[in-house]
Amino acid sequence: MTLQKLNTRTFVLVFIIVAMAAIRLLTLKYQIWSNFTPVGALAIFGGVYFTEKWKAYAAILLTFFLSDIIINHSYTGQWSLWSSYTFWNCVVFSLIVFVGSTIKKINVGSSVIILLAPVLIHWLIMDLPWVNDANGLYPKTLAGYGAALVAAIPFEKNMLLGDLVFGAILFGGFELAKSKYTALRTNHELAL
Repeated sequence: MTLQKLNTRTFVLVFIIVAMAAIRLLTLKYQIWSNFTPVGALAIFGGVYFTEKWKAYAAILLTFFLSDIIINHSYTGQWSLWSSYTFWNCVVFSLIVFVGSTIKKINVGSSVIILLAPVLIHWLIMDLPWVNDANGLYPKTLAGYGAALVAAIPFEKNMLLGDLVFGAILFGGFELAKSKYTALRTNHELAL
């Protein structure tokens, strides 16, 4: 891949990630849409499309880290670089990027993974009572974990719907753009 192509593709991917991550901020004003954001779709999108996978991790984690600072400020009124969830958000979204990096071709099977993996990873990790006990609401037991999972269903449903909508926009839009602009294709795709 030429340096110009690499720079163009990387720039476009980073721009898409930053622009779509800004949508997270809309849920601050419209609480009914809580978790209806592109975060899961963005993380798996980065894993799929960055040819150098370290760039996927860097772009996704940095974008989420910076937007978390703004979101945390809106809830607390204080600027904080680190919250109690920052580490676990990094773990969750790193795992989602990793799953995306294992996808080599977009087809029906990989589309199911693209849709379900982000929400399942987020749900199963972020609702562990050892990670998120909701200020003591859930005991740190298996029963507490089950109760947390059930209570999180409305939020995870919104994440699933967000992943569906934004995933269709991201993946469909980038595939369409690649079909029109060769600078967005990898050398492997050009050889086909």
